[in-house]
Amino acid sequence: MNRIFGSSAKKPKPSLQDAINSTDARIGTIEVKIHKLDTELARYKDQMGKMRDGPGKRSVQQRALAVLKQKKMYEAQLDQLTQQTFNMESAAITTDNLRNTMATVDAMRTANKELRKQYGKLDIDKIDAMHDELSDLLEQANEIQETMGRSYGVPDELDEADLEAELDALSQEVEEEATPSYLLDAMQQPDFVDEAPVEAQADKPEAVKAT
Repeated sequence: MNRIFGSSAKKPKPSLQDAINSTDARIGTIEVKIHKLDTELARYKDQMGKMRDGPGKRSVQQRALAVLKQKKMYEAQLDQLTQQTFNMESAAITTDNLRNTMATVDAMRTANKELRKQYGKLDIDKIDAMHDELSDLLEQANEIQETMGRSYGVPDELDEADLEAELDALSQEVEEEATPSYLLDAMQQPDFVDEAPVEAQADKPEAVKAT
């Protein structure tokens, strides 16, 4: 039908990997042939070792030379195909690296566009204003905490002498509360005594009046 209507389906061009696979197959075939020739040469060598010089031995030598030439031809082809495979594999590796590089560049380009789009929505001035407002709010919160923790009814300045006198008075009250009432009455001075008794100074000689 394709021939009737003048159209023919085009076969896809072989890829680099297809060429590598085809060359590897040819290399495998040539290696098999070389192995067979080596076996044949070994047989001829064994035959020539057992034969005496003469027409029969020369005939085996001629066949051995022909096999050796064929082996050399296949070995040359094998070297060429091996070099071709190496070149194609190097090209394939380079192609893969280039493909990965292009994919990386495309991903970076897409990421760059996305970053520009996202950062384009941000206003630096608004961010600075928000930061300043947040700092003011934190400062106000600290002032409120200090105000709430302030003590009431405590003078700003206190005299240390007044504090010591008050502390002594508190200590005296504690001692009086700890002392029984009958001891306090005994320790108090009678009402009829105007002045406190003066302790006599012992062993003090009286002054001698001058005559």
